[in-house]
Amino acid sequence: MRISEINPLPVMIENLHLQALLAHTHPTLLIHPKTDRIVFANQAAANLLGRSIEELLATSMSALHKGQVPSLVVFSEAAFYHGFAWTRGLDLTRPDGTELKLEHEARPLILDGEEYLTVTISDLDARHRRDVDSEADDYLREGIAEWRRAERFFREIERENQLILGAAGEGIYGVNSDGITTFVNPAAERMLGWTAEELVGREIHSIIHHSHVNGDPYHAEQCPIYNAFREGIVRRVDDEVFWRSDGKPIRVEYTSTPIRDHGLVIGAVIVFRDITERKIAEEKLHAALAEVDRLRERLELENAYLQEEILSTNNHHEIIGQSDAIQGALKQIDLVAPTDANVLITGESGTGKELIARAIHQASARSDRVLVRVNCAAIPHELFESEFFGHVRGAFTGAVRDRVGRFELADGGTLFLDEVGEIPLELQGKLLRVLQDQKFERIGEERTREVNVRLIAATNRDLKEEVGQGRFREDLYFRLNVFPIECRPLRERPDDIPPLASHFLRNICQRLNIAQPTLTKGQVRTLQNYGWPGNARELENVIERAAILAHDGKLHFDLPEQGARDSRKLAAPTTEPDSKPEKTVLTRGELRQTEYDNIIHALTMTKGKVFGENGAAALLDIKPTTLASRIKKFKIDRRSFAANETID
Repeated sequence: MRISEINPLPVMIENLHLQALLAHTHPTLLIHPKTDRIVFANQAAANLLGRSIEELLATSMSALHKGQVPSLVVFSEAAFYHGFAWTRGLDLTRPDGTELKLEHEARPLILDGEEYLTVTISDLDARHRRDVDSEADDYLREGIAEWRRAERFFREIERENQLILGAAGEGIYGVNSDGITTFVNPAAERMLGWTAEELVGREIHSIIHHSHVNGDPYHAEQCPIYNAFREGIVRRVDDEVFWRSDGKPIRVEYTSTPIRDHGLVIGAVIVFRDITERKIAEEKLHAALAEVDRLRERLELENAYLQEEILSTNNHHEIIGQSDAIQGALKQIDLVAPTDANVLITGESGTGKELIARAIHQASARSDRVLVRVNCAAIPHELFESEFFGHVRGAFTGAVRDRVGRFELADGGTLFLDEVGEIPLELQGKLLRVLQDQKFERIGEERTREVNVRLIAATNRDLKEEVGQGRFREDLYFRLNVFPIECRPLRERPDDIPPLASHFLRNICQRLNIAQPTLTKGQVRTLQNYGWPGNARELENVIERAAILAHDGKLHFDLPEQGARDSRKLAAPTTEPDSKPEKTVLTRGELRQTEYDNIIHALTMTKGKVFGENGAAALLDIKPTTLASRIKKFKIDRRSFAANETID
């Protein structure tokens, strides 16, 4: 369709525009947006779009770009508004199915009052190829200058600078286009152990460059030295191996520069230096840096561990008490601390086993090193070995980096294994080996590491009974029980309650920044008459609650009734003349029942909540994982407590 068929134009103006568009070297279309018609197309456009000019003139612009009418409208409006527009968002598929990546440029054209758009189309793939060719040309031009410089350098060496070549400290040799050696300087002779007469005239790759350092063949077609004159480009290699005449490798870095004669590559000159000593120094440096990284990682872990320990100590800086049991324990600490003997601390939860362990460490010669505490009850079964001995990266799924184990972290110091009775039976043998030999291996590593660790263990279980039941190794028990220390429960040492209560009250008020209430003698007697199934931890929790709820400087202790009844039952004498005196010592079964009742009472108060600030674990002052383990041991369904919750 001619332009004049849409809106007649002066013939001369029309012909001028058509001639200009026809002569345009880029694919160009003239479209009439109002009618969506292509009114003119040059041959370049027909070639690019895979259609004849007649086919294009019979096609609408929207049909050419199927499904892209909104984009066409926006593109056209932008061209009329700004006077110019371009886009890469209009796709087109040729009749043969070829998808074209195009860039459209449009400029408005007003002829006889009608608005037209001159659209120039660019093939982005062709443009990219041109850009690549242009970059290649630039690179080639730069290379030509380098080649010519190398050529001049080589010719000067050959003709005028033989003395300089001979005096050079770097090894230099030349090869022709067949890889045959043409000259070798004295430095190359010294480094390679070959004389010039032995190398000149021979194919040098097979003599000094024939294999990699691991013995794998180094084929000549892969040789950068040969490729320098085959491809006509300079090759630089930072680290490879040349082989001496005695069969020993030397590590070298080299530059292979092609040589030209009247525009033809006739060979290459190779300049190399021995970097063996430098590489050895670099490897030593890398090893030293790796060791520094390892030490830094250990120090970071120690720091993180110490920060964790500071937060978990609850400001217990000393053992408080005046009873015979406490005084006896202090004497035992004084006796065993200066030694490296293994210590086994037994007693109920909350009786201060960790305090005794810390006191032993602080009084020992290892006090300047870290005390590493491991709560064995809180470690998942599958992570015990990694927690104790560490692992290397890739040892198992999720091992994304090397990890230092607790034994390695405690090297030179003390390792405190709390709840040691929870260690799986299959791991006890490895633990025994470490205690005997002070040696272990990380998971996934064959290297044996040595440590110097003093071990202190604690448990609330009867390990003799565990041995009898086959749940604990007898040899490990004897290894741990070198020096036993028993922590008596608080109900058996009421004389310790007054100083403990005062100590807890003072520290709690300082920590919470509240006024310290008065602790009366009557309140102390109330505390002494209670059975304290949770021992000192329960006492501290009761005092903290009372301090928070204190009014007008007065404390009120809300003690569980069952515990109070049990304590009165133990403490009060019988009034029946014929009755037998009550037992003052609980059996293991009674202790388990007391622990069970205490957990039940805590879950009742928290309506089955274990974790969190108001959970049963916080009420009992034990870790949530420890409480979860004991709930599982007693087969307690904590969901039944939540079900009893009522709405006021």
